[in-house]
Amino acid sequence: MAETWATLPNATGQGVDLHVDVRGPGVRKGLTDALREAVRGGRLAPSTRLPSSRTLAADLGIARNTVADAYADLVAEGWLTARQGSGTRVADRAVSRPAAAPPPRRTPGPARHDLIPGTPDLASFPRAEWLKAARKAVSAAPNEAFGYGDPRGRVELRTALAHYLARARGVYADPDRIVVCSGAAHGLMLLARVLRQGTWKSRSVAVDSYGLDVHRELLTTAGLRTPPLPYDERATRTDQLTRLGPDAVLLTPAHQFPLGVALPPERRAETVDWARRSGGLILEDDYDGEFRYDRQPVGALQGLDPDRVVYLGTASKSLAPALRLGWLVLPAALAADVARAKGPSDWACGAIDQLTLAEFLTSGAYDRHVRAARLRYRRRRDQLVAALAARVPEVTVSGIAAGLHAVLELPDGTEQLAIRAAAWHGLTILGLDRFRHPEAPAVGRDALVVGYATPPDHAWAGALEALCDALAGVVGGG
Repeated sequence: MAETWATLPNATGQGVDLHVDVRGPGVRKGLTDALREAVRGGRLAPSTRLPSSRTLAADLGIARNTVADAYADLVAEGWLTARQGSGTRVADRAVSRPAAAPPPRRTPGPARHDLIPGTPDLASFPRAEWLKAARKAVSAAPNEAFGYGDPRGRVELRTALAHYLARARGVYADPDRIVVCSGAAHGLMLLARVLRQGTWKSRSVAVDSYGLDVHRELLTTAGLRTPPLPYDERATRTDQLTRLGPDAVLLTPAHQFPLGVALPPERRAETVDWARRSGGLILEDDYDGEFRYDRQPVGALQGLDPDRVVYLGTASKSLAPALRLGWLVLPAALAADVARAKGPSDWACGAIDQLTLAEFLTSGAYDRHVRAARLRYRRRRDQLVAALAARVPEVTVSGIAAGLHAVLELPDGTEQLAIRAAAWHGLTILGLDRFRHPEAPAVGRDALVVGYATPPDHAWAGALEALCDALAGVVGGG
């Protein structure tokens, strides 16, 4: 029986795998059909050099003459070319593709600029510094680091996080109470599972009236209700926790998403008092906590009561979502349960990236990157505010003391019009109502939630101009 894998030469002279499924009543016909289909379907690109007949015959376990005859057939048909000194290659010819469906009529063109909140400027990822940290971390890593690890995560990263979070965010973070996860959503999924199915037997987690639907869906999927907390001009109404009676509450106190305000000190204290009286738990999503522009960062709520607050952090906004690294700082009573929920070993978070982030933190590279990013994003925020004031003074900008987004308050009845106008100007953008809890009343204003961090530097000026043009056409700016 013929084998199905062969070695294809590449530009370095080394081999790469090539799958050739030789089927049919005859080996020669089966090989010819398989190679023809690989070329026709695009698996073998034009100019790709094929193995010599001797090599392919040895790899597939068939006669060399059979391969030579198959090559000759395909050369004659025009699928392959054979030249002295160049070997046998795929011919340069058009590959048939299914015809694309015609575009629908009268729709906006493809978006040129992404202004959806929640993503940093990916072009500014510190590649050179990250590679430097990776080389050092991998060189120094013990052999056991490359095996199946502790479900809590690498101790090097947990230790580095404990020091950094205590210093920069005011978090009490013993390494034994930290569980590394693959982002905030994964962390919240683990917490929801433990709260609903573990010894806590929770039934509901109160949430903000306006927030991320993906977080609500993770909680409801675990079987938890998500009653919305009302909102006023100052922030989330934490005084309503006693009335709602949840077992836990999920908040973004440093910079509420999407409305963009910090939870006032008296409401922070009120929330902790509620947790102590009721035995409830506070889930603190430290969204944008490191990007404060007008004064020193607001410290984490967790520092007020580490035994009643779960702190959720992530590298997705400060570095890049692709790293898939987040962390939970847990009360002692919850740490072991969450580690067990993650599994018997760390299948979710790559050890090499964990070791690299640990080195990135301890070397000071993370602090340097965050400081540079903070300056860059503040400049963009200031440019956004100035441009709107000059071009569209009817728009009020709020929620800009921190973070990577701003709320643009619009005249009544214009939110959907503004979204459609933005699409015609090549912008991807979301309205405030997109983030409203289905059971919560509207706050009574139309608005856009604009993420100003995502466009790369070279595209930011164009994105800002397109935004002003779109809004000017809707709300009457000049």
